[in-house]
Amino acid sequence: MPPHDLSDCFPVEDDFKAVMPNLPCSQPDAGHTCLVHGEQSPVLISVSNLDSPMDFNHIFENIPEAIVVISPEFKILGATNKYLETTMRQREDIMGKHFLLEAYPDKDVPYEENPVRISIDKAIQNKQEEWLDVIRYDLAKPEGGYEIRYWEASHTPVLDADGNVAYLVQVTKDVTEREQAREALQQSEMKFRFMADAMPQLIDADDAEGNSTYFNKRWESYTGIPVDKLLDGGWRQAIHPDDLPQASANWEQAHRAGEESQVELRIRDAAGDYRWHLSRYLPMYSENGSILMWIGSCSDIHDMKKMVQELLASNEQMSELADQVQLAYKKAEAERLTLERLIMQAPTFFAILKGPEHRYELLNDKYQALFPHLDLIGKSVAEVLPEIEEQGFVKVLDEVYSKGEAYEAEDIIVKIANAEGVLEDNYLTFVFQPLFDEHGKIHGILVVGYNVTDKFKMKQKLQELGIEMGAGN
Repeated sequence: MPPHDLSDCFPVEDDFKAVMPNLPCSQPDAGHTCLVHGEQSPVLISVSNLDSPMDFNHIFENIPEAIVVISPEFKILGATNKYLETTMRQREDIMGKHFLLEAYPDKDVPYEENPVRISIDKAIQNKQEEWLDVIRYDLAKPEGGYEIRYWEASHTPVLDADGNVAYLVQVTKDVTEREQAREALQQSEMKFRFMADAMPQLIDADDAEGNSTYFNKRWESYTGIPVDKLLDGGWRQAIHPDDLPQASANWEQAHRAGEESQVELRIRDAAGDYRWHLSRYLPMYSENGSILMWIGSCSDIHDMKKMVQELLASNEQMSELADQVQLAYKKAEAERLTLERLIMQAPTFFAILKGPEHRYELLNDKYQALFPHLDLIGKSVAEVLPEIEEQGFVKVLDEVYSKGEAYEAEDIIVKIANAEGVLEDNYLTFVFQPLFDEHGKIHGILVVGYNVTDKFKMKQKLQELGIEMGAGN
């Protein structure tokens, strides 16, 4: 059944009919019930007698949608309780006030450029409903300051008997959680790309079906093949033709089995020379066990491979150097695994400090383990770690940020306060690496390092043991 005016169900006062002439309503068959439909859920209104007057203002205020009614002069005439709750306002604080200049001003955009004003003006001018796409419109909080909000809204003109706009009805929806989740996902992807692009390995990613979705910068710089061509299958041109069939068969078998694969192959660089690489292909699983994507990594093992071949060619040196070959292989494999875990599991402690105040934007579990009792995200180093500032490290960060030059420290003592405030010696090796934007301007600092305290404690114990043994002799 098509929606009807509320006046088809009940006699209403002319003023209220003018404000809400088009609220969708199902025609009552017995004259006792009216169903008013909202965006999220219907409201069932029952009366005992059709001839009894109804408090339509009360009905309007309790519609479970965020709705506000304004005049063509932008004066607020009415609002639902849901609207007041969503916008953190009391009815007496907004009634009769200018919608955008007094009740809900935009702190960042001039009134003439306010997208809400522009949308309402279009609705008045065209006498048609106008939809406002997602915008950020922060709201002043009762206790002071502003709260970040994202909105979707529609503006519907209400015409009088002469066809002129008498009122505007705004139906709005708070989509802040959805948009912030989308932004968080984008930032997470950007951080992954940053770390992957910083790797010396060739890193790529495929979707669950094996279609290429990502190649890091190293792939492009090493092979000389643009990323768009790599994504279009151009990576095959870089694989040695003698190695491609076996490698392809290996990857296809991994896809069918949903298992990790590993193969040695030669990849051509931008100069046309082939170098041996160890290619690993790993599936990433969802919580329910299905494959979400595949991660590929190619590590340069050419020098190690060449050394192995030279050793195999020399029978006289084979026995003598066999242990060295195995050690070199293990070392290369360990380095490859370290680089891979830097992306997937971050084995070293690292943190990203944002801006000249050096506020923590990102850190991993290894870094948090240095300060397990503190909440670091969003706070500056000086604010949350006064003992670090007292040791002069904040000044070092300032110099790195201002000069854009990295700072390296190896096996130095850093005093860190524990949960009781007692300073404890920690031996750390770390780098302060400046981060630059696309314009070459520094915008943060990457902190990467290792905690080598256990190594030094063991060294001290051995030294003490050596002294005691010397004394006994």
